[in-house]
Amino acid sequence: MNDAARPVRHVLILGGTTEARRLATTLAPEPSVAPELSPAQEPTLAPEPSLRVTTSLAGRVAAPRLPAGHVRIGGFGGPEGLARWLREHAVDALIDATHPFADTISHNAAEAAATAHVPLLALRRPGWVPGPGDTWHQVTCLDEAAAALPSLGTRIFLTTGRMGLSHFAHLTDLWFLARSVDAPEPPHPPQMEVLLDRGPFTLEAERALLRTHRIDVLVTKDSGATATSAKLTAAREAGIPVVVVRRPPVPEGVAVAADPGEAVAWLQRLFSGAGTAD
Repeated sequence: MNDAARPVRHVLILGGTTEARRLATTLAPEPSVAPELSPAQEPTLAPEPSLRVTTSLAGRVAAPRLPAGHVRIGGFGGPEGLARWLREHAVDALIDATHPFADTISHNAAEAAATAHVPLLALRRPGWVPGPGDTWHQVTCLDEAAAALPSLGTRIFLTTGRMGLSHFAHLTDLWFLARSVDAPEPPHPPQMEVLLDRGPFTLEAERALLRTHRIDVLVTKDSGATATSAKLTAAREAGIPVVVVRRPPVPEGVAVAADPGEAVAWLQRLFSGAGTAD
């Protein structure tokens, strides 16, 4: 079958991660931010592509790194809104490549995909694994992380994101260095310095940060990937304990890919007619 005769498949990527951008780059041409359009208003593709790629960004970051392909910014209005969008825009495959801790979005995606009968894949980078010399305290949530801190240290490097700082606001006797891409809003700990920065971070820079701020505890989420893992190595070298918040599980029954290459293979199987690509 020649290119002109092949149907244009529409892939929706729920993005915001490095893996989502890498996948979009593999599948699509240049970035193209577009307003929310009805199917009849959507721009047409050039004749030769057989794949239309749309990445949806939540809009929580002020200046996001735009992926290749079409980009929409903003929420869908819960699982019902996402299911409606999938149907109205004739989406053939949905890939949840959000942050491993975007639990609500992932469950909305699973519910919407089931409602709209659209195949769903979760793209999840592998989590971190403690190595020799690590002192990790693994917890299930930010509240547990906060409860563990008073017995571990007094100068805390907090890398769990700006949205969860309220969980630490009651710890008035501890000092915090909070690193995030955008400035946080209250409530947050009263003794807190904010460092606005975006990874990747080098090992040397992380070593210097721990020394300069006299950090004695690191708090992080098990986000995985190498862009922000240097802090773990720096903490190990300095003998600093690390409180690690475990990631939530992928919704039951959702297929998982560990990297963009596996996601591409899943799409190839799906669009070649090889079943559900599970």
